Amino acid sequence: MNQPLRQTSALAVVSLVMGIVGWTVLPFIGSLVAIITGHMARADIRRQPQALEGDGLALAGLILGWVAVIGSILVVMGFLLFFGGLALFAASQS
Repeated sequence: MNQPLRQTSALAVVSLVMGIVGWTVLPFIGSLVAIITGHMARADIRRQPQALEGDGLALAGLILGWVAVIGSILVVMGFLLFFGGLALFAASQS
């Protein structure tokens, strides 16, 4: 019953850490790195399931990254729509 030890994927750890960094210190850059490394880690883990683990870490990094990117896009769109609507309203009142 000696099973070989599986090593945690370094890319999965990087994905999780950068996903957290994307929510705190480097909002957009950290999220992009989390997304890229998360996909790379999951691909590596699927290619070598006997040697690597950490799919949950990579998935958490992916989720954090995508939620931050989508949230940022929605905030920018809301900002533009709000102030664009104000400008349109002000132009129609003149």
